[in-house]
Amino acid sequence: MADVREEWAQARSCVGDGRLSVVLPVYNLGSTIAANVREIAALYAKHGLRAELIPVDDGSTDATRAALLAVAREYDAADARAPVVVKPVLLDRNGGKGAALRAGFEASTGGYVLLLDGDLDIHPAQTGRFFAEMRAKDADIVVGSKRHPESVVQYPWHRRIVSWAYFTLVRLAIGLPITDTQTGMKLFKRGVLGEALGRMLVKTYAFDLELLAIARQRGARIAEAPVVIHFGSKFGALKPSTVKAMAQDSLAVFYRLRVLDYYASRTVPPPLAHNPFVSVVIACPHASAVLEECLKGLSVQTYRHFEVIVLPDGPEPALETGGRVCVLPTGKVRPAEKRNVGIAAAKGEIVAFIDDDAYPDAHWLEYAVREFGDSTVGAVGGPGVTPPGDGFLARIGGRVYDNLLVSGNYRYRYKAGGICRDVDDYPSCNLLVRKSILDRIKGYRKDFWPGEDTLLCKDILETGARIYYNPWVVVYHHRRPLFGPHLRQLGRYAFHRGYFVKRYPSNSLHLSYFVPSLFVLYLAVLAASVWFLPAWARVAGVVPLGFYLALAALTTFSVNPLVWALTLAGVVATHVTYGVRFLCGLLAKKAPCEFIGKDHA
Repeated sequence: MADVREEWAQARSCVGDGRLSVVLPVYNLGSTIAANVREIAALYAKHGLRAELIPVDDGSTDATRAALLAVAREYDAADARAPVVVKPVLLDRNGGKGAALRAGFEASTGGYVLLLDGDLDIHPAQTGRFFAEMRAKDADIVVGSKRHPESVVQYPWHRRIVSWAYFTLVRLAIGLPITDTQTGMKLFKRGVLGEALGRMLVKTYAFDLELLAIARQRGARIAEAPVVIHFGSKFGALKPSTVKAMAQDSLAVFYRLRVLDYYASRTVPPPLAHNPFVSVVIACPHASAVLEECLKGLSVQTYRHFEVIVLPDGPEPALETGGRVCVLPTGKVRPAEKRNVGIAAAKGEIVAFIDDDAYPDAHWLEYAVREFGDSTVGAVGGPGVTPPGDGFLARIGGRVYDNLLVSGNYRYRYKAGGICRDVDDYPSCNLLVRKSILDRIKGYRKDFWPGEDTLLCKDILETGARIYYNPWVVVYHHRRPLFGPHLRQLGRYAFHRGYFVKRYPSNSLHLSYFVPSLFVLYLAVLAASVWFLPAWARVAGVVPLGFYLALAALTTFSVNPLVWALTLAGVVATHVTYGVRFLCGLLAKKAPCEFIGKDHA
C-alpha cells in the first residue's frame, strides 16, 4: 500500500473541488466534542482535504448542544473558501445512531460521506487509507475492520467473544463478504449511501448491519480497511438489554432480507419536481399545554414549506397568530367538521392532519412529503409513538397498545419501526393527504366520531389512490392513562369498529377485529359452565385461559414488577372492553355521534 502522503493525495483527488462530508453521531459528549471537532478540522486542514463536519447531537442531555453551537461559530459554514466548515445538526430526542446518520446525511452535500464516531476512539488520521482502499479495490463502501490483518485493536476478551459470535452469525445469515460491520468508521460514495438510507428501517443497534446488507443486495462493492482502536473502560461491559436489542434488530434484518425480500421490493419514490406547500390542520377544543407542545414541534420542522391551521371551538387570544399559524374558531363541532373547515382554508397541495395531543418529530414533514413523489400515493401515515415524557400510567397505556396480543399486525401504528407498506385504514393523528383528493371526496364525512378516519380512508381508496405507511414519519401521541380514560377511549373505537364491520366492510371487515369478542364469548361460556358441566370438563375449559394468561404475561414482561403487573392487567382489561363494545356496535342499529371533550381522541 502507498505511503501516507500518497493516501492523502488520493483522498484529495477523489474529493476534488467539493468537500468530504463527515457525519459524527454524538450523544452526551459535552466535555469533549468541541476539542474533537477542532482536532478533526486541524487534521484535514493540514492535509489539504476540504471537508464539512456534521456532528449530529442525538438528543443529548448534557452540554453537547451548546458546545457544538460554540465550535460551529469557529468554522463558518457560509465561508466557501474555508478548508473545513462545521454544520451541526441538533435533534430534540434520542433516536439512535441510524436516525442520527440519516439526519446528518440530509444535511450533507459531499460526493463522499464518512461516518465516524464522535468520541474519536477511531481516529480520522486513517481517512487517507480508506480512500486509497476505495480506489485500489474499486469499492463503493470501505468499512473499518477490527479483524483486518493490519488493525491494531485493544479491547477486553469478553468483547472479543461477543464480537466473534456476532460476526459468525452475520456471515452465515446475511452473507456479507466482510469480517466486521460494527466498527465506527465507514466511507461511502454518496449515491450508494442515499439508496440504502431510503430503504433503511433500523434506527439503533443494528443499523450498520442493515445499511451494509441493503447496499450489498443492490450491487454495491464493499472493501475493508485496517483501524487502530483503543477501547476505554466505558466499553468494558455489555448490558443484557443491549445484547437483546442487538439480536432482535439483527434478526429483523435477516427476516426482511431473506424471507420478505423487502429491501429489493421497496420502491423509493422519485424526487419531487418542487417542494409542495403543506397545510397542517389541527382540530382542538381549546388552547392547552399539549397544543403548545404540538406547535413547538412544528416550529422546528426541517421542511419549511408549510402553514398551520388551528381549529379551536372559540377565540383563543393565548394562541399566537401570524407567520405560519392561522387560528379559525369553529364553534363546538365534531373533529370531522373542524377538519373540513381546515381543508377549505388550506393553501397547500398536501394537507397534514395531526391531533392537538400529539407532536411531530423534526423530520415529520420532510420524510412524509417525499412519498408523494409517487403519483399513485394519495395519503401517507406514520407511527404515533408514546412520548417518553408521558406520565407513568399513560406510558403503561402505551405499552398496552404496543403489545403483540392487543394490536397484533397493527402494532406499526404505535411504535417506530416495521416496514413500509400499503394500508387500508389509518388514524388522523398522523395522516397527510393530497388536497386534490380531499376536494374530490368532499373531505371528511360528518356523521361519525370516532370512526371518521376509517370512512376518509375508504373514500381515498375508492378514488384509486394508495395510502402508504412509512415508519420514519413519526409523531409522538400522548396516551390515555390506565385504566378509566384508556378503556373509555378504546370502548368508543371498538363500538364504531363493530358498527362499521356491517355497514362499511371494505376496510373494516378483518378477522382480527373479531378476536377479542370471541375471547369474551369464551369467558361467558366458561363462567356459565360452572352450573351444568362436570368437573373434568370445567378443568379442560380453563386450560385455554391458562395459556392465554401465560402468553400475556410473557409478552408484557418487565423487570419492574409493578410495570409488568399493570401492563398484564391492562391487556386483559383491553381485550374484555374491546370485545364487549365491538359486539355492542355489531348489534347496534345506529351509532351515536359524540362531541369532542376533555378525553378527546
